[in-house]
Amino acid sequence: MFLPEEGGESRSVRLSAKGLRILLLGGILGVLAVAVMGVSWWFLAVEASRGWEMEALVDSLQEERVQILALARQLEEVEAGYDHIRSLFGPQADPVAPDLWLPPTGLPGSRNIGGRGGSEEQLPTTWPLTEAGYVTQALIEGGGGEDHPGLDIAIPTDSYVRAAGPGRVLRMGEDPTYGFFLVLEHGGGYQTIYAHNSIILVARGQNVRRGEVIALTGSTGRSTAPHLHFEILLDGLPLDPLSMVQQPG
Repeated sequence: MFLPEEGGESRSVRLSAKGLRILLLGGILGVLAVAVMGVSWWFLAVEASRGWEMEALVDSLQEERVQILALARQLEEVEAGYDHIRSLFGPQADPVAPDLWLPPTGLPGSRNIGGRGGSEEQLPTTWPLTEAGYVTQALIEGGGGEDHPGLDIAIPTDSYVRAAGPGRVLRMGEDPTYGFFLVLEHGGGYQTIYAHNSIILVARGQNVRRGEVIALTGSTGRSTAPHLHFEILLDGLPLDPLSMVQQPG
C-alpha cells in the first residue's frame, strides 16, 4: 500500500508469492551485478597500475640497452685500437720495418762508442725511451744490499721502450722484482735489460733493430711508480748505462 504525504488517494499493490520471489531474485541479481562490476573495476585498476609499472620498467630497460650499446661500441673501438697497436708492434715477417721500428739515424741519446768487445753498429748506445724521462736512481755498486745495477727512469705508463741497440731477445718473462722484463743480447758480451714493463711486444729469439719498440713502460714487479729499469751488462757485469747512452736534453 502506498500512502501520499499530502493527502490523496492511497494505492495498494498486491504481490503474489511468485512475484515476490521474482522481485527478490532480481534484487539479488542486481546486487551481484554491482559486486561483479566493483570487482572488475578493482581488477582493471590493479592491472592498469601494473601496466604503468611495466611501462616504466620497459623505459628503464630501454635506457640501459642504449647505454649497453654505447659501451659495446666503445669496447669495439678500444679492441680495434688494441689490435691495431698489436699489429704495429707485434713480430713481423716483412723485412722492411716502418719508421716506428727503425727511426732515422741520429736517435736522441745515441753515442758513438767502439772498441769494447763488439762492433760499433752492435753496441747498445741509444737511449731506451722515446722521451728523456727523469733518472730517479743511478747505478750503485759495492754497497752491499744497496747495490743498484742500472738506471731507474721515471716515465708515464705505456711509453715506448726502444732497443738500445740491435740484437736478439734472449729472455723475457715475469719476475717478482723486475715485473715484466726482457733481455736483449747484442754480441761482444753486451746485454741490456728492460724491466717493470706493462706489456712485452716482442718474442723470445726475435731479432730487433736499434730503436725498435720492444715494450711499453709500466709499474709491474717491485715498483712504486711507473718507470723503466734499464741495465747494460758486459760479460755479465753491470756497466754504468750513462757511460754508454746519453739522456736527451
